[in-house]
Amino acid sequence: MSVNSKTKYIFITGGVVSSLGKGIASASIGLLLKSRGLKVTILKFDPYINVDPGTLSPYQHGEVYVTDDGAETDLDLGHYERFLGQTLTRANYLTNGQIYQFVLNKERSLEYDGVCVQPYHHIPPEIIKRWEMAGRVHKAKVVIVELGGTVGEYEGLLFFEAVRRLKLKYPNDVCLIHVGYLPVPRSLGELKSKPLQQSVSLLNSLGLQPDLIIARAEKMIDKKRKEKIALASGLAEDDIISDPDAESIYEVPFILDRQSLTAKIIKKLGLKAKKRDLKKWRELIKKEKSAAKEVKIAMVGKYQKTGDYTLEDAYVCVVEALRHAGWANEVRPKIFWLDSESVEKMSQSKFEKTLSQFDGIVVPQGWGKRGTEGKIRAVAYARENH
Repeated sequence: MSVNSKTKYIFITGGVVSSLGKGIASASIGLLLKSRGLKVTILKFDPYINVDPGTLSPYQHGEVYVTDDGAETDLDLGHYERFLGQTLTRANYLTNGQIYQFVLNKERSLEYDGVCVQPYHHIPPEIIKRWEMAGRVHKAKVVIVELGGTVGEYEGLLFFEAVRRLKLKYPNDVCLIHVGYLPVPRSLGELKSKPLQQSVSLLNSLGLQPDLIIARAEKMIDKKRKEKIALASGLAEDDIISDPDAESIYEVPFILDRQSLTAKIIKKLGLKAKKRDLKKWRELIKKEKSAAKEVKIAMVGKYQKTGDYTLEDAYVCVVEALRHAGWANEVRPKIFWLDSESVEKMSQSKFEKTLSQFDGIVVPQGWGKRGTEGKIRAVAYARENH
């Protein structure tokens, strides 16, 4: 194992449900460490066998985020770039498919000298090399790795094994943070910690003990729930960090930092850090809150509707780019979702009446011919009406 032990690693795992906010937690931790003068980079792992999400349906996987060097990646890399103010590359994204493809290519090139190539023996070392490469490419002191999905899923087991091996070899250089969800059953009206406790047990069964737990819920975790989680996980009560729903995702770093999460990570990894400087981030929050004038933006896309549900994840980075651009100009964009297939079928009078009410029109990316004529129609209207 060739990992440079001078590099520190933070692993973010998830439990109970997927899409519970690991990406925002990872980005927030990156921002907080950067605010203390540390060089940080973040890497995302997705457990599927696809080489990248470029061939995946946005209905299933959400938006494809393309890095400056052309890699098709997960939308969480957009969050990482916005929080860190850092340009990421293909070194910051990894899938099971990439690792298996790499190992199989080595096997076909006879690089294993005729031995039996086995997942347990040959996959984890290659995973660790990719983590090391991400740190090297960005010259980072701290590499944050978000493991997609939830603990216990079969397809992610070898990545958890790679974490176990790294933590075993360099216990003082690895910090494991488990993010779990506390549901509130409507019939009971109170937070339930049992699902999170069971996800920690699953993590333990893989030979991993979390150093910190981030408890996601609709509201702040009370003392009673913290005591239960701490007892079940073998951690101190202070190591259970509450992460409630926030008015804005950009407030999450402050919520976590107020509970000394940054200080705990720095102490665990033995890092030398400077005094915190979050001035620019406070200014961003201030701009977000002070932007009073509303501008109406039509988003003419083809993936945002699935049944009666608006799937904003299909265009999340486009939406965030609009919001940031709006705040910079002291306005608050309000997004109106127009299905491009529906736009195709509108009468000319209804079409013109619909689009004339907006201050701007955005026609985002898409693949295939479905809904394309509706997009072209919207583009033509925008050009002809300035």
